[in-house]
Amino acid sequence: MLQQILTDMFISPELLAELSEEQKQVLFIKMREEQVRRWKDREARLEKEDATLKKPKKASVKSVQWLAGMDSDVWVWVMGDHPADQSYEQICDDIIAQRAACQAQREAEELRAKKEAELVKRFSSVLMDSELQLWKEEVERQEVERQEVERRAAAQEQSQQEVEIKKREAEERRRAEEEVRRVEQKRKQEIYMDLREVREERDDQHWQDSLRKSKAADLRRRSIAKQTRDDHRRQSVKALERGRVAAVTKAFGGDRPALPPKPKPRNLTVTSDTLNPKQGVRRTLSTSSREHIIRWFQEEQLPYRAGFQKDQSRIASWFHGIISRQEAEDLLSEREPGHFLVRVSERILGYVLSYRCKEEFKHFLVDATEGCYMLLGHQIRFTSLAELVEFHEGEPITMSGGEQLLQPCGQRPSGVDYADLFT
Repeated sequence: MLQQILTDMFISPELLAELSEEQKQVLFIKMREEQVRRWKDREARLEKEDATLKKPKKASVKSVQWLAGMDSDVWVWVMGDHPADQSYEQICDDIIAQRAACQAQREAEELRAKKEAELVKRFSSVLMDSELQLWKEEVERQEVERQEVERRAAAQEQSQQEVEIKKREAEERRRAEEEVRRVEQKRKQEIYMDLREVREERDDQHWQDSLRKSKAADLRRRSIAKQTRDDHRRQSVKALERGRVAAVTKAFGGDRPALPPKPKPRNLTVTSDTLNPKQGVRRTLSTSSREHIIRWFQEEQLPYRAGFQKDQSRIASWFHGIISRQEAEDLLSEREPGHFLVRVSERILGYVLSYRCKEEFKHFLVDATEGCYMLLGHQIRFTSLAELVEFHEGEPITMSGGEQLLQPCGQRPSGVDYADLFT
């Protein structure tokens, strides 16, 4: 199964959902190693073809000439290295200063317009009164010639008053402008400090969040790596122990039952069209229908007495037929944590070990190729499903999860779900 996935370099979403987190990481590493191997083979083949079919290059009339520096090497300019280049803090301060100046200028314009309206309203009434007085004096001059001198004196006096009023208005305008400029400068400084404080707080918060996330991700990667190393070391030790026990048994003449006939090998050959780099990788359609899985079980697995107890007297209580992931979880949901079952996968040619934890369900893919059984990503191979189950009744599947097989989950009272596999 693993070899088929590495050959196609494709795994269906349904099959990926059947894998646990540890099996997904192992599968990712295996697929990455296969990609690197294929890339190296392709590069070697291309280099060999280029060496045999190497054509003389045509002389090109185009050329590129690089600008040389004082050290006769290619001249390179890096932003920020030159003394005249501004730093990031200076650029940010200039931008903030410009924003503060614009906002202060807008507020100054509004204050200047307000002062202008107050001055116009204040002095317009005085001018209207002076014009009315002149009109009255003109009327009186026409009516009374005797009062000519007095009217001229009054007009001169009135003009002096107007000059005085204009001087006062100019002085008021000058004071108002100075006040507006003072307020503008003060507001500019306040806005600049506020914006700078906000930017510093935002940068500090962003740095703290990034540091916290980086530390959390680093701790998680270290924990996963340590758990993976511990599992690999434990599985390697167990595999060596099983090998030593088998060697001792064989040396002392232990009787072993005769192996059943070897099943027909499956066709896993890959044609040149499948891996043709010019046409791209073409994925073959999945033929793992229910009828195909039943035929595979009867032809290849039944001779190995798959699903039977270790003494091959009857079908094991933990064995189930072709049931879905949801059906397996429904069966296990009625049981206590530690219950398990082994079911025939409805998606691929293989098995799935479903396990009931305290708060969730876990599903581990069992590879049934090459005449042996092993959890995907593990090192220990078993000659039967019963041996795999018996081994993990004493040893947990993973050190991190501690999934130890305690109690088998049997069939429902309504009937068995593996009848179509043995008929």
